[in-house]
Amino acid sequence: MSERMIKQFMEMVQIDSESGNEANFINYLEKEYQKLGAKTKQDSYGNLIAKLPAKGCEGKSPILLSCHADTVKPGVGIKPVLKDGVIRSSGDTILAADDKAGIAEMLEALRIAEIHPPIEIAISREEEIGLFGVKNLDYSLLTAKRGFLLDNDTLDTIIIGGPSYFTFDVTIKGKSAHAGMEPEKGINAIVAASKAIVALKLGRLDHETTANVGIIDGGIVRNGVPDKVVFKAECRSLNHEKAAKLASEMTAIMKREAEAAGAQIEIIENNLCKAVDIPENSFTVNLSKKALKTVGIDAKATFMTGFTDASIYNNHGIEMAVVGIGARNEHALDEHIYIEDMEKALKMIVELLRLSAQ
Repeated sequence: MSERMIKQFMEMVQIDSESGNEANFINYLEKEYQKLGAKTKQDSYGNLIAKLPAKGCEGKSPILLSCHADTVKPGVGIKPVLKDGVIRSSGDTILAADDKAGIAEMLEALRIAEIHPPIEIAISREEEIGLFGVKNLDYSLLTAKRGFLLDNDTLDTIIIGGPSYFTFDVTIKGKSAHAGMEPEKGINAIVAASKAIVALKLGRLDHETTANVGIIDGGIVRNGVPDKVVFKAECRSLNHEKAAKLASEMTAIMKREAEAAGAQIEIIENNLCKAVDIPENSFTVNLSKKALKTVGIDAKATFMTGFTDASIYNNHGIEMAVVGIGARNEHALDEHIYIEDMEKALKMIVELLRLSAQ
C-alpha cells in the first residue's frame, strides 16, 4: 500500500476548498509540485500550471495531466475516516475524493514513475460550478496537445464526450396584495412560476438529453400574494443542435405560461458548454485502455451527460480522455473511496506516463 499517497490524500481533504475558496489549497499544491522539481505559475484566474522535464526519455511531446482543486458543498471541516480499507468522511460533509483523490494519485505517480515525457499539469478552479477555471485558463502557458483528465469516478470507463449545457436563471414578477383582504388585486408569482415549470418536459428526455429545474425561491409571508419568484433550470444533450433547440423551446414555454398568468418574466440563458467528443481510437483513449489492462481492467469508452473540464480542453484543441480515480458516490455525504481502487489508479497513471514516453 502506498501509505504516503493515502496519508497525503487524507491531509488534502482537510484543506477547505469549496468552489471559489480554493486559494489555500492551490498554494499548498504549488509547493508540492515544486518539491518534485516542477516550475510553477498561477495564472490571472488562480489556476495552477506546473511543468516537469522528461525523465528517462528524450524528444517526446509533452502530455497534460489535469484535475480540479474545488469541491462541492458541504466541504468545510472534512474529517476523513479510514476503516476496513475504505476512506469516508465522518458523515456530515462530502469526502472530496472528487477530485483530490485524482490529485493525490497524480502526485504519487510523478514521484515514483521511472520514465515519462515532459509533463504539463493544470489544476483548475471552480470546476464544480460551471468549469469556470478551465474556461479562464491561460492557454498560452500550455504546449501539450494531448492529455488525461483525472476526474472520472469508475476505473472501467473512459469518458470521450460530454454534452452541450444550457442554464436558465428565471425571474417572474407578479403583483403583491393581501391574500385574505384583496387577493384579486394581486398576481401570484408562485402560481405563474408553477405553471411555467409544470409545462416543461423535465427529466430524461432521450438517451442523450435531460432537463431539470433545481432551485426555486419566492414569497415572504403566508398571507401575502407573492410578487416575485426566481428559479433555476437547465438542459443538456450530447447533440449540440438538439440542446440548442430544447433551450429555445424551454424559453418559449416559460414565457408563454408566465405571461398567460399575467406575470412578467425575465430569463437569462447561458450556453456554458458545447458538446464535444474524441474518437474511440484516439491516442489518449488507446493509451488509457492499455494502461488499465495492466491492473486487470478492460475499460470501455463512453459518453456522459455530466460535464468535465475535458469538454473545454477538447474544444481548445487539446485531446483529453477522462480516466477514473476510484471515487464513489461523489457529491454525497456517503462519498467514499477504496484504497484498493486508489492503488489501481496510481498504477494506471504510472503506466500512462511510461506509454506516453514510448
